[in-house]
Formats: sequence, structure tokens, C-alpha cells
Amino acid sequence: MNTGSTGGRRRLPLSLRRRAVPWERQRPTWREARPAVIAGALKRAQARPSGNWYVVGASRDVRGDRPLARTVAGQEVVVWRDAGGRVVAGPGICPHLGAPLRDSPVRCGTLVCHWHGLALDGGPSAGWEPFPAHDDGVLVWVRLDAVGGEPPLDAPVVPRRPAGARALSAVYTGVGTCEPEDVVANRLDPWHGAWFHPYSFVDLTVVGSPDGSEADGDAFTVDVSFKVAGRLVVPVRAVFTAPEPRTVVMHITEGEGTGSVVETHAVPLGLDDRGRPRTAVVEAVVAASDRPGFALARGAAPLLRPLVRAAAGRLWRDDLAYAERRWALRATGRFPG
Repeated sequence: MNTGSTGGRRRLPLSLRRRAVPWERQRPTWREARPAVIAGALKRAQARPSGNWYVVGASRDVRGDRPLARTVAGQEVVVWRDAGGRVVAGPGICPHLGAPLRDSPVRCGTLVCHWHGLALDGGPSAGWEPFPAHDDGVLVWVRLDAVGGEPPLDAPVVPRRPAGARALSAVYTGVGTCEPEDVVANRLDPWHGAWFHPYSFVDLTVVGSPDGSEADGDAFTVDVSFKVAGRLVVPVRAVFTAPEPRTVVMHITEGEGTGSVVETHAVPLGLDDRGRPRTAVVEAVVAASDRPGFALARGAAPLLRPLVRAAAGRLWRDDLAYAERRWALRATGRFPG
């Protein structure tokens, strides 16, 4: 991919599309988006070990006054920080009379049940047993061996990221009626980007896709331009991989923001009141740049994070519709892929 400047980087991050075409006249991608390629990549992702680790949420959402709560595959989970700031986790049901610990406060690192005052410091107590937890600096994970059923790993499979000191991170969470595999399949279909999200992506070409061999790294390589305004775009090369069954990672490998990542984690929540599966999408954007002005952007992170989450939310309104449609067709035996 030619970035058009000495040293492989443009002087300015923006480019001007000189041959912009209307949405309906762009090159069709349906012949290239072969169902067997997507299904094969999904099957291989599902065969990779997760060690029974599940993303619960953003690290910065684990506060000092209340727990972060999530239901994972029907299991109520609470996560908080102990007196030393270490993340601890365990069942969200009080072992005394079943109070919802998600509604209980944290005081000096101890979760105090608001029904009868049972105090939990993160260690085993009164029949309450903690779950292994991991804070990777961006996301918090919990290991649920009874749910996952795999041989456990000491730590989750965390993708390679830019160093935290030079990065800006934001985490978006959305929920849809589907299963994790439907979310992962969406991310393993890069061909839909410019057709389904024309407000964000243009000039998309998949220049490499998996053939099932170990040599190709099981990666989708995409040249695409992120739309800024009008004909102003930011061209990049991105590589999509699935390091574990419920995660797809996009690495920017060329162009503006090289080294930045977007991690999409699919977390099964359980069934709704109609018996349909619910899945949370937890997407972490970890952006980096060696441009001098990026230091200012990091300083403005509290202002920028809501904008990044809003942009992710707009994309996932569409992509969750894709995932939900895929599940609905699979559930009724009508999915053509």
C-alpha cells in the first residue's frame, strides 16, 4: 500500500478521493465474499483455546464504590477492586439469601451485601468462591471454568496492542439477539464494509483472505479508506485475525495510525424471556500514532472517548442487525451460508 510520502507516511493523514463513485456503482463484492471462506475462518476460530476467559467490561469501569456486573452464559458475575486496587471477581448472588450483589456497595475494597451486610473481600467466604480475574489495562476478564468447559489458561489470550503510555483507548458495549459466533462471523466478513457502512468506509478491497493453511496466518487483509467528510478520507491497510473463539482483532498495519487495534469481543449473556440468546459486543479501540499532535489527543482522552464510542455504536447498530439476522436464519434452518 503506497502511503504517498517519504518514510511511508503522508505529511497529512487525509487524502482526497479523486475518483469517487456513487454507492450503487462501486465494485460488487458478493462473489469474493464466499460463504465457505467465512465459515472456514469461523470454524478455525472456534477451535482455538480461550482458557474459559470472558470479557466483562472496560478496566476504567471497575470503580471504587460499586461492582461492575455482567451476566455471562446465565452466570451472574461481579467484579471490583480490593483494598490494594487488584481486580477480584465472583458470583453475583449472595450465598446467604440470594441478594443481587450487583446492587451492593464497595467500601474500602470490600463488597458489602446490602441485604444483611455479608462482607466479601475477594477471598472465599461463607460459601462464596471467587473466580479468577484479569485486568489487562483496557479490559477486565473473568475465568468461568464451569461455563467454558475447556482446559483453563492462567491468563486470557490478549491481542498485541500499542503501549499504553502512547495510546488512546475507548470501549463500546452493545447487546444483540444472537450468539457469539454470529458476531465473530460478521467481523470475518470484511467484504461488507463499504456496502453496509458507506458513511464510514469507501474504496474497500480485500487483498488477502485465508485459504485454510497455516502459512497464510488465517488473516483477512484489507485496503480501505475511513471516510472523514465529503471526499476527504484516511487510507489504511488493516489485517483481521481471530486469536480465540470469541474475539476478532483488526490491526492497522500501514497508513495513518499504524499499530492501532480494534478488538471485538463477543460475550454470551444467556437467554431472554422468549428463550432467545443474547450476546454482548465489547469493542476496545486502542489508537496510537507517532505524530506530534497525538500527544494532545491523548490529553483530551476524556473528551474523545465518547466520540469514539459513538462512532463504534453507529457501526454496531448495523453490524448487530447483521448478526441478529444471521442467527434468526440459522435458528429456523434458512441460513444459506
